Amino acid sequence: MARPMSAGRFLDALTSEGLTVVEVGDWRTHNRDHRGPWGPVHGVMIHHTVTRGTDATVRLCKNGHSALPGPLCHGVIAKDGSVHLVGYGRVNHAGLGDVEVLRAVIAEKRLPPDNEASTDGNRYFYGFECENLGDGEDPWPEAQLEAIERAAAAVCRHHGWTAASVIGHLEWQPGKVDPRGFTMASLRARVRDRLV
Repeated sequence: MARPMSAGRFLDALTSEGLTVVEVGDWRTHNRDHRGPWGPVHGVMIHHTVTRGTDATVRLCKNGHSALPGPLCHGVIAKDGSVHLVGYGRVNHAGLGDVEVLRAVIAEKRLPPDNEASTDGNRYFYGFECENLGDGEDPWPEAQLEAIERAAAAVCRHHGWTAASVIGHLEWQPGKVDPRGFTMASLRARVRDRLV
């Protein structure tokens, strides 16, 4: 069982991994903790935003929208590889997902198919939203892919997790397709190499 790192330690972990980090407003205390617990944490979840433009993407992920209040993640990973911190604590990113997937992440085993939505992922996962239209055509610049790799590795390194603790939203919640445009297997391989 892993306790979430403090906001300051999270920032340190990201910068120590070589990331360019932008602190957005009151990110350290901007959360949804009043809706339920944050932690224990078991992994890192990667998403795409279905947006274009870093400023608009960061604004949306910080504030949310009428159907889903923000913050919508802990960090937004922009096309240029910068990581914009918009919230810390419980955030609205994972939603309900498959308890068998959660068990596999905890055990760092091969993921089963996600075929139910019964478990609150907002409690258990760090979340990174990555600026991309999610149409399979919008490119993923190498700077952005490297930043996703570094961000996931930073969290794993702190907690002593392997790359098996990094999952995509599409592996957690039935019907989700994000991130689209690269495979989670390829991302986990990158994270595994970085953690060596």
